Amino acid sequence: MDILTLFVIVPALTVGILLFTKNLRQARLTALAGMLIQTAMAFHLLWRYWQERSAGNDAVMLFTKDKLWFPTWGIHYHIGVDGISVLMIMLTSLIVVAGIFVSWKIDDLPKEFFISLIMLATGVFGFFISLDLFTMFVFYEIAVIPMYLLIGIWGSGPREYAAMKLTLMLMGASALLLVAILGIYFHSSPDGHYTFNILEIAKNAAIPPAMQKIFFPLAFIGFGTIGALFPFHTWSPDGHASAPTAVSMLHAGVLMKLGGYGIFRVVMYLMPQGTLFWTDFFLVLAVIGVVYGAYSAIRQTDLKYINAYSSVSHLGLVLFGLLMLNKTAWNGAMLQSLSHGFITALFFALIGMIYGRTHTRDVTRMRGILRIIPFIATAYIIAGMANLGLPGFSGFVAEMNIFVGGFLNNDLFKQTMTVLAASSIVVTAVYILRVVGMMIYGKPKEEYRGIPQAQWYEKTAIYILIFFISAIGMIPSFWIKFIEPGVENFLKPFLH
Repeated sequence: MDILTLFVIVPALTVGILLFTKNLRQARLTALAGMLIQTAMAFHLLWRYWQERSAGNDAVMLFTKDKLWFPTWGIHYHIGVDGISVLMIMLTSLIVVAGIFVSWKIDDLPKEFFISLIMLATGVFGFFISLDLFTMFVFYEIAVIPMYLLIGIWGSGPREYAAMKLTLMLMGASALLLVAILGIYFHSSPDGHYTFNILEIAKNAAIPPAMQKIFFPLAFIGFGTIGALFPFHTWSPDGHASAPTAVSMLHAGVLMKLGGYGIFRVVMYLMPQGTLFWTDFFLVLAVIGVVYGAYSAIRQTDLKYINAYSSVSHLGLVLFGLLMLNKTAWNGAMLQSLSHGFITALFFALIGMIYGRTHTRDVTRMRGILRIIPFIATAYIIAGMANLGLPGFSGFVAEMNIFVGGFLNNDLFKQTMTVLAASSIVVTAVYILRVVGMMIYGKPKEEYRGIPQAQWYEKTAIYILIFFISAIGMIPSFWIKFIEPGVENFLKPFLH
């Protein structure tokens, strides 16, 4: 069996075994064992990919496999990866493992919780390895649907409302995406031999420019909605606020990455003329999202809402980088996806730990908690510094590539948009330092004295995420070497 198919089979088998577990201990150990195997496979894939590229294999996608699935429509189980896919698979594996550690003591339907969590991850893994548009869409739906259950059953606050809003908005976006995929399919070949094969469609270059102008915005909004594209982002803050901790980690750290990845892998690659026609329009929306998300975060007092709006801002930078249409900005956009995944997962893990001890997410009530739970508060400060772009952490190298790529354009409009997007750095520093300052300074409430310190399973999750945030920041060239071949192969029409 090929290595990539295992990324779908292993979590599916884990779900199957979970069905027979009888208590929390069995459920969490089964989930952890399955996802540790998945993580080991991810690093093995990373190593094998490195070896193949070092040996001179310059194929667009590696480890490909193609099996006819539905002959009538020409749907194939066609899979393969480049360096970007490999890094996204690694990110997903690590965040799922961290999420299981954070959920170590969950006592409400633990078996069903871990089944839903791993089903979501199965869809994400399948999405990242798919090279057939229809198969990719199927895995996309598998990834989205469990969110309704995870928030609606295990969430807090107005969880039913948040789950329904998230599901309806993402299903609406899926409808637009499906229309765009069918439009691409029926214009995929000049001789009438239609295909869902992404590489074959790009090779044929058969989609008429007039059709690209129609299908591009449908596909961009379809993927962009899950990537927090303004003004289709409103499902995200409510979903974050009501979701349980591990689900928030996967929601922001992994699921929202499907948007930028899909725009890169499908929308821009298959419709270059549509990209050039619509760039300025969606660039304005991306910049509004960056600035709006940052300013909205300042106005919040709930830690989850602060991080949710921060995610809207930072994921807006991913879309901004892609729309800059040059190699430096694209490298930054992909690096930002990876960086934001680790940073936001760390934030939500820590918020869950703080809430579990203080029973509040209101920052105005958290003065001086550094004295009470120093490990968790220190880790939150580290996450904040990484998020505001402190050199040495992943956020800095990702945003620098994006903004430098923006200024490389001679177009005055794009340079102006870059200045506006870069202004979000200052706003980010304001809301991060405000929260951090409240945690450090002031006298802690008496009711918080004696609350439990971080446990070993919580520390394990924190250490995993901080390690990779630091590794990306300290040795960015290593990660960019994985990203660059994918950027160069998939976006050759725009490189200059």
